[in-house]
Amino acid sequence: SSEAMDTLGQYKITVWEEESFQGKRCEFLMECPSIMERGFRKIRSIKVESGPWVGFEYPEYQGQQFILEKGDYPRWEAWSGNSGYRTEHLLSFRPVKCANHNDSKAILYEAENFQGHKFELSDDYPSLQAMGWGNKEVASIKVNAGAWVAYQYPGYRGYQYVLERDRQNGEFKKYNEYSSQAHTNQIQSIRRVQH
Repeated sequence: SSEAMDTLGQYKITVWEEESFQGKRCEFLMECPSIMERGFRKIRSIKVESGPWVGFEYPEYQGQQFILEKGDYPRWEAWSGNSGYRTEHLLSFRPVKCANHNDSKAILYEAENFQGHKFELSDDYPSLQAMGWGNKEVASIKVNAGAWVAYQYPGYRGYQYVLERDRQNGEFKKYNEYSSQAHTNQIQSIRRVQH
């Protein structure tokens, strides 16, 4: 298909069954809803050659999600960062197709359904509170352009939510739409996806 021709080479990820790029490996140019269907038990290390991608704890893009930008991920700490949540392997992943680092726009809202006080973004914010957002919670988010990663804590730490313009029309009306496993509406830092 012409769409496949457009994206060929834009997205490339290599995954290994064991840490430190050991064991069975496979290269992907497109999404993988379940690594088990490819004869793997799990993914424990990753190289992103061109991307960005988002990896998931469970098959079918469920569970905790982790942004995978260009680079090496020899073991789980490299993708979980300081999440305080051990996800030692990933079981599904897909490209983030709408990332546009130079033209990313989002609006945070203090209430669900895009109500209440709002805060417009076009840049990275390691601490939303330091930049004038009044509380630790963000109840809804509208992504007008690009792709963003929102984090539970300042300094890009804690649970990660990858918020894309081309998913759900860029409209995340309440916190449990941020991911299949959003445990909290606490968001204290947010940044644009690198590509």
